[in-house]
Amino acid sequence: MSKLWGGRFTKTAEEWVDEFGASIGFDQNLVEEDIQGSLAHVKMLGKCGIVSEEEAETITKGLQTLLERARKGELEYSVQNEDIHLNIEKFLIDEIGPVGGKLHTGRSRNDQVATDMHLYLRKQIEEISSEIKNLQGALLEQAKQHVETIIPGYTHLQRAQPVSFAHHLLAYFWMLERDFSRYQDGLKRVNISPLGAGALAGTTFPIDRHYSAELLGFDGIYENSLDAVSDRDFIIEFLASSATLMMHLSRLCEEIILWSSQEFRFIELDDTFATGSSIMPQKKNPDMAELIRGKTGRVYGSLFSLLTILKGLPLAYNKDMQEDKEGMFDAVTTVKGSLKIFTGMISSMTVRTDVMEKAVHSDFSNATELADYLASRGMPFRDAHEVVGKLVLHCIQKDMFLLDLPFADYKEASELFEEDIYDVLQPKTVVARRNSAGGTGFEQVKIAIEKAEKLV
Repeated sequence: MSKLWGGRFTKTAEEWVDEFGASIGFDQNLVEEDIQGSLAHVKMLGKCGIVSEEEAETITKGLQTLLERARKGELEYSVQNEDIHLNIEKFLIDEIGPVGGKLHTGRSRNDQVATDMHLYLRKQIEEISSEIKNLQGALLEQAKQHVETIIPGYTHLQRAQPVSFAHHLLAYFWMLERDFSRYQDGLKRVNISPLGAGALAGTTFPIDRHYSAELLGFDGIYENSLDAVSDRDFIIEFLASSATLMMHLSRLCEEIILWSSQEFRFIELDDTFATGSSIMPQKKNPDMAELIRGKTGRVYGSLFSLLTILKGLPLAYNKDMQEDKEGMFDAVTTVKGSLKIFTGMISSMTVRTDVMEKAVHSDFSNATELADYLASRGMPFRDAHEVVGKLVLHCIQKDMFLLDLPFADYKEASELFEEDIYDVLQPKTVVARRNSAGGTGFEQVKIAIEKAEKLV
């Protein structure tokens, strides 16, 4: 079978060469977008008189038939036809005859594939954005139940200061809100049309690019035909946003893995999101969290791969750019799957408030409160820091905590201490008093929840 572009050639490639060069194995994912773009293109051709109304109608009906068959999984793609564009064109010609060959008037596969990817990413970003909101909703629901549940806060993975568990969860809510914002901002660059830019230089036919862009729901067109067919910034931006999102998910994965360990026991994951061991009957492994943490590397890899592919490419289209799709498809699958799993994992996890309560009464995370206490009574904070440090050391040597320390020891350390110090050191008091804007104080957390609810 000769190629649709084979007129200039006297030899055909061997089958293994065709297989190496073909992209149909993965770009068939773009079949609906490819047909949608073609429907808009032929309607524009008919409007501009480049094909007759009858021809436009015949081609349109043929494309609609192919779209239905594609959705039913009835199309059998051929490596011989290389990519989704030539496969669809061949199907169309077989369906309606030679008039199907007029569809490609005034365009190239270069602007066609770019159009397909713009349409594809627009749809996927909308779906990913919806999944982000679902996960934010799950975090928010848990936060609403645990405003006054206190958990040790950490720096360097060492106990630092007690915080509201809701406050901790809401930190990820706001990370996800930035992720959502990045995707939405990226839509501005996704939602522009390269259709009609041709191979690189435009076309001699009197096409109306603005009309086809309007039909496809784009906000505008690329103003330069060279840029239109060679731009992959919008995919890089999508992958960068996805890499940042996955980084945020991976950080929460790490905390979930720690929290569900025997050493922490702060939470227990639902059985749906855990697995067992083939040899150790007692095990309950947080495999889904671990897997998402691992899959983050796939998305990073897709971003770096595309950046590397594009580095040093001259204008306009080069075959290297065929490698832009698999990483994009993989990132979409990875991100959507990770978000769905995470929403279920957060919604169904059991929070062990009793273990958290015990933890914050068995550490020195209230030590800063002592330093603040002394500073509020006139002692320079640096001096207060040293006084409290020595008290902590004294407690460690005596195998006790600050709430266990006799009042005489406090008085010996500083005359500024009063009997109210034991109330001040209570974890609930420590958290409640941190009422600065954005802080972990219960009133601030309630304000944050109100703001978050409006966003979800």
